[in-house]
Amino acid sequence: MKPVNLAEKLAQFTTHWDPHVIADYNDNEVMVVRFQGEFPFHLHESTDDFFLVLEGEMIMDLEDSSHPVGPGELFIVPRGVTHRPRAEAECKVLLIEPKGEPNTGDAATAAAKPRI
Repeated sequence: MKPVNLAEKLAQFTTHWDPHVIADYNDNEVMVVRFQGEFPFHLHESTDDFFLVLEGEMIMDLEDSSHPVGPGELFIVPRGVTHRPRAEAECKVLLIEPKGEPNTGDAATAAAKPRI
């Protein structure tokens, strides 16, 4: 048990759309990621999707609406809802997902989730 410094973890990589696991919480992985540009529209059939913006701003596009999400704000996409995060400028985000959940909702197209 020790504190996890989010800024230090985010400083260990510069890639976008590449989540890195920084801690485990019950049966979930806590991750940090950098967003810039658009992620593909996708959905998660069996779990909600949790986003907490640490720095910058992202837009969460849903099928029928878009929502800006700024620093200190979180957005939860309910399971089964098609969505796409995007960010014009780099945005730093904390994610919480069940262990093994692909970031695209599809294991065939998911990014690896290295532990840092």
